[in-house]
Amino acid sequence: MQTKELETKNAGFYAFAAAQNARMRAAAQWSFYTPAQRTQAERIKLGLELCYSAKNFYINPRSKFITIKIDNPTVRDRANLALLEQDYAAQGITKIVTAQGVSYRIPKI
Repeated sequence: MQTKELETKNAGFYAFAAAQNARMRAAAQWSFYTPAQRTQAERIKLGLELCYSAKNFYINPRSKFITIKIDNPTVRDRANLALLEQDYAAQGITKIVTAQGVSYRIPKI
């Protein structure tokens, strides 16, 4: 699976405003995705919940892809995670690792 590492910084003092802005953008972006794409994102999130233990899982639609962010992840099941990531790589999904957590990007078709 293609993995990228980004050096993004925490929002710090503005974390509340950043979270509120992300919620508003997500509400607007969902209108550009079909119900099948939403279902695919939910299924991928459920698969990741089986393999990771984390503070929270977020689905964030953007203009070119849907991101599933895992906040403070710990791998719970390495064998199944490897199988899932092989399947995700075949679908064109990329893995992004940052200081805030791990994200999986589902490209818009």
